[in-house]
Amino acid sequence: KNQTAIREFILLGFSYGLQVQTLLELIFLATYIVTITENAVIIFVVKRNHHLQKPMYYFLGNLSFLEICYVSVTWPRLLFGSRSQSMTISFSRCMTQLYFFISLMCTECVILAVMAYDRYLAVCHPLRYPAIMTHKLCFQLLILSWAGGFSISLVKVSLISQLTFCGPHIMNHFFCDISPVLNLSCTDMSLAETVDFVLALVILLIPLLIIVFSYCCILLTILCMPSVQGRRKAFSTCTSHLAVVIIFFSATLFMYARPRRIPPSKLNKIVSVFYAVFTPALNPLIYCLRNKEVKEILRKTI
Repeated sequence: KNQTAIREFILLGFSYGLQVQTLLELIFLATYIVTITENAVIIFVVKRNHHLQKPMYYFLGNLSFLEICYVSVTWPRLLFGSRSQSMTISFSRCMTQLYFFISLMCTECVILAVMAYDRYLAVCHPLRYPAIMTHKLCFQLLILSWAGGFSISLVKVSLISQLTFCGPHIMNHFFCDISPVLNLSCTDMSLAETVDFVLALVILLIPLLIIVFSYCCILLTILCMPSVQGRRKAFSTCTSHLAVVIIFFSATLFMYARPRRIPPSKLNKIVSVFYAVFTPALNPLIYCLRNKEVKEILRKTI
């Protein structure tokens, strides 16, 4: 009770030798630039080409915009602040960063589920697909995704921000994530941990169940198709999205679908780098390399 609440944190980031640190900075900077460029190109191509004015590409353009915001929440500060002896961040900025990072992650979970539902309708109900997946419904689904993600994150961060942090103020991470922040609290955090854990399960498992159900129906429909070429074409429209889902949910379930007070370790940082940096860089490549229509339009555009 006699301790003074701290109002800023020190982020350790990646504490290695100078040569390794410089190499990591170059890799992260290159990855950040590539991620921004890839997703910006996808948004530009989807917006400018009338052949891609379809629900699937409408969702893909929104996902690319989300990925740009996602990496921009954490990485610019790490890249520009890593040369200093310590990366300090105020409590208010830490909570702001945590809020936007978790909001965008939750939103991506829902958007991936919406894209799986879109593929389910396209493969299992192709004749009714244009009548069901209208522009109005696409817009409503995206509004629901963004509103749901940001609302759930608001509840999480509101409870965390009410905790008291009285030292030490050194955070063994490269950005303000839930578990590293909770590890520094010196008050009872059982309510914040429980609510955060339950909401994490809701925002991760419900979209994941929708995705699993959609792809089970898609698989059954594909197996019932008489033509081998038809089966191959139907499956090719889903493989890129399925690959993105597996990569994204594998990392996020490992980090967030367990009790929040996880002891700091290098493994947690590595997994965080994977889903916060490399996944947004991989997603556009997966969608473009697996999609003949996008590849052809990109080739013509270039």
